[in-house]
Amino acid sequence: MNIHDLSPAPGSRRKPKRLGMGIGSGTGKTAGKGHKGQKARAGHSVSPRFEGGQMPLSRRIPKRGFSNFRHSKNYQTVNLEEIESRFETDAEITLDDLRLRRLVGSSNLPVKILGDGELTKKLTIRANAFSASAREKIEALGGKAEVI
Repeated sequence: MNIHDLSPAPGSRRKPKRLGMGIGSGTGKTAGKGHKGQKARAGHSVSPRFEGGQMPLSRRIPKRGFSNFRHSKNYQTVNLEEIESRFETDAEITLDDLRLRRLVGSSNLPVKILGDGELTKKLTIRANAFSASAREKIEALGGKAEVI
C-alpha cells in the first residue's frame, strides 16, 4: 500500500449542497428558504426563546418565592488541620499567606476558617470569618483569631 492508494471509506464523505444553481438542481431560485418571511432574509438569526411576538414562556409563568442567591456570601473555606500542617508555631497568617500555600484560590472572595482537625500550635490568624469551634481551638492555645 502506498500513499496514493489511500482514500476515504465509501459513504464517509459527502459533497456540499450547492444552493442556487438553477431551476433544475432542486435547490435553485429560493435555495431552500421558501418565499419571503423572516427566515428567508439575509442575516437571519433569532434567539431560541423568541416565540414570534407571542408572550415568551419565561414571562408567562408566574413567579413565586424568594431566592437568597444575590444576598448570600460565598466563603472560601480552610480547615484548621490544613493550617496545622503548613505553618510553624507563632506564625502570623494572613490571606496572602493562605494564597501562597494554595489553601485558597481567589484573593477576591472572603475566607472562613473552619474548626475541622486538631490544632497544636499557637497561631495568629487574620481572616474574614471564623466558625465558633475554630475560634475556640485557636484561643485555647493562646493564639488569636482576628476578623478582618
